[in-house]
Amino acid sequence: MDIFIYGTGCGAGDLVDEALPIEKVTAFVDREGGRFLGKPVITLSELAGRDFDLLIVASRDAEHVERECGRLGIDPGKLFFLRNHMKIVDRNRSYETARALLGDRFIDRMIHAEKLIRTPLWTEKERIAGPGSDNDYVRLKTLEAICMRLEGVKGAAAELGVNKGGFARWISELLPDRTLFLFDTFSGFDPQESADCGEGFKEAHRKAAAEKVLAVLPHPEQAVIRRGLFQETAQGLEEERFALVSLDADLEESTLAGLRFFFPRMREGGYMLLHDWNNPKLPGVKRALERFEAEYGRLQAVPLCDVNGTLVITV
Repeated sequence: MDIFIYGTGCGAGDLVDEALPIEKVTAFVDREGGRFLGKPVITLSELAGRDFDLLIVASRDAEHVERECGRLGIDPGKLFFLRNHMKIVDRNRSYETARALLGDRFIDRMIHAEKLIRTPLWTEKERIAGPGSDNDYVRLKTLEAICMRLEGVKGAAAELGVNKGGFARWISELLPDRTLFLFDTFSGFDPQESADCGEGFKEAHRKAAAEKVLAVLPHPEQAVIRRGLFQETAQGLEEERFALVSLDADLEESTLAGLRFFFPRMREGGYMLLHDWNNPKLPGVKRALERFEAEYGRLQAVPLCDVNGTLVITV
């Protein structure tokens, strides 16, 4: 039984951690080769020349994968898409092969009902649109609306927990004239703090690279890379003030350190976006906020109904 997984990010990591043991995976597939979780990573072109049973697409590149598999002549009956990403019609042609290999319980757990999200009326000319916006539509459109409110609010932008730069890309696009501080180890989580996390989750975050993040930013000249463990990387920025901060550290102590550093340095009228605040997979984020509010008092904040439960904190 040859089962391949397309993707070497959080989707693939979560799949292995939670539902599909790594022993059942032949290899991973992505745009570049290498290794992931001890398994080889091959390209779609290489996969097309092999006889295999199933390709599970656990990536937000679903549209690209579907198109490339068609071009390469890969049997669509061997594809199982976990994420349709804004396509209302299910990309899956059939579940027959996947059910035969993995069972009804696995398939029923993996398939989720699709939801239609209409374009907001206030966006006459969308700046966040297209395939790149299917990461988390609600979160990204909220960011766009927030940035429209920042006119006249001085201060830099920052993100703690950059990973591959998917969210930083849009901050750069929407705030092209502001300095954008990017805090990350760019080599994965602190081993001690992430000791209880799944190996797939940790491996997915080891693949970040500062150079690749800069390459996806529309305005890399405005970005300042602060590489290393927070809050050592914040040293020297005590006098800096911020208009927008994205906290996406995933873990409790790093999130708490981010709240303690950034919140007192926010400009009036600024915003903080606390990602994963309502994410049951990352309960440390909510605990960090509770500890912070015990010190500072209850914050003015609005929860979002985005995928991972972002909390928008106003200042």
